Amino acid sequence: MTNKVILGLTFMLILIVPAMSLHASAQTSYTITGAGSTFVFPLMDTWRVDYNKIHQNIQLNYQSIGSGAGIKLLEQKSVDFAASDAPLSTADQQKAPGVLTFPDSIGAITIAYNIPGMDKGLKLTGPVIAQIFMGNITSWNDPAIANLNPGATLPNQNIVVAHRSDGSGTTYAFTDYLSKVSPDWKTKVGQGKSVPWPVGTGGNGNAGVANIVKTTQYAIGYVELAYVFQNNMTYAFVQNADGNSFVEPTLDTVAADATAASANLPAADGDWSKVSIVNQPGSNSYPISTLTYVMIYQDMSTINGETQDKSTEVVNFLTWILNDGQQYSSGLLYVPLPDSLKKIGEDGLAKVTFTGGAVPEFGPIAALVLAIAIVSIIAVSAKTGLRFSAKF
Repeated sequence: MTNKVILGLTFMLILIVPAMSLHASAQTSYTITGAGSTFVFPLMDTWRVDYNKIHQNIQLNYQSIGSGAGIKLLEQKSVDFAASDAPLSTADQQKAPGVLTFPDSIGAITIAYNIPGMDKGLKLTGPVIAQIFMGNITSWNDPAIANLNPGATLPNQNIVVAHRSDGSGTTYAFTDYLSKVSPDWKTKVGQGKSVPWPVGTGGNGNAGVANIVKTTQYAIGYVELAYVFQNNMTYAFVQNADGNSFVEPTLDTVAADATAASANLPAADGDWSKVSIVNQPGSNSYPISTLTYVMIYQDMSTINGETQDKSTEVVNFLTWILNDGQQYSSGLLYVPLPDSLKKIGEDGLAKVTFTGGAVPEFGPIAALVLAIAIVSIIAVSAKTGLRFSAKF
């Protein structure tokens, strides 16, 4: 091969390699994967749409499959992040070491019911709710309910209890509340993402329970506030922790409950397993409120198939939901995060690393270095008389 031919090939490489590199670097579309909480899904889906309007190369694939299933996928390292209304238990932390946890929203769990002709505002106490879900109060006109609602015409109809059939952070927070207000519930049923329900019909996700209540006369169930409003459902006013008023679930009353519990929360890399905001004191505190959480590995290189560039986009997205994304909360009946909770998330995301030795992109600089190397080799070969020959 003559020096002229070699030189010609060199110039072609100088032109082609950077062009190929620029083309590759333009392929910067990423799909961020998340899974878990159905409670936060209306807000998460809004974040998905609006973030993509700003960053059209980023798609969010969020699977609304319940907190328990989302945590399992996190433990299997098959999603970029999990969302849950229940923090990681001690056992979960052992299965998923190195996970950061921080709140992304605050919401209410309503006691939704379907009594024909009766509007929202049925008054219920925590102990009465517990007895209904234990199957000890079985009729809507039971004296325990009637005494709380003088003047109301309660039907002589059996109560149809609806509960979650899947592992659920909503169930975790609801049974946390019942365990705090009812010693009977605490000893016989307890708290968890899944519990041995004494009575009732199971529905998958918040949407499943909402559908049972909405389509079944005389039903009652626990459903996140956004689902209740989206489906035009009726719901109870629940007695506060102070025992001096029955509180409607609203943004203000949920915020009051969360504010009372927001002091002394752990850092993102701390233990959140004992954190609870239910049944906080205050005349205007709605007692069945919950934080919802994002969970992400501190070292993102441990996730199956993760790349350094993608992990950066995941952190960018989660940073956005903590800040700009909070503007969408109120319209969907979630309480925007106070600054103290935002800071927990921001400090946690600042600790995210990628230590797995990601392969760097082959950019224009790398292409130029390669071209110079080729030219150098050819120059040396021309000087020494070394010839190249292709053999196949």
